[in-house]
Amino acid sequence: MDFGKFLYRQSKKEREARKSQKQVEVKEIRLRPKTTDHHLKFKVKNARGWLEDGNKVKVRVRFRGREITYPEVALERLRNIAEELSDVASVEMAPKLDGRTMLMVLTPKK
Repeated sequence: MDFGKFLYRQSKKEREARKSQKQVEVKEIRLRPKTTDHHLKFKVKNARGWLEDGNKVKVRVRFRGREITYPEVALERLRNIAEELSDVASVEMAPKLDGRTMLMVLTPKK
């Protein structure tokens, strides 16, 4: 068998496999502990749309200055967001402190 022909067929199969794959984007929402409720509603509304489109959503709460001394405020805020989006999303990664940010990842429900 011709090796060049073999490689050509292999690359053709790989290209076909890539066409049928669905690519999942990770969208991000950035908040602060002092973010107002009105602003938060807009962010949650955007996240709901992204989740319904099939994208993952990363929610990040950034601490500046002495805000880091009250991580429970951000934790409560992230739990509220997860609860609001519980009908369209499930929590993939629970809220966790990473340096000066607290992260949570939400995935769409099937």
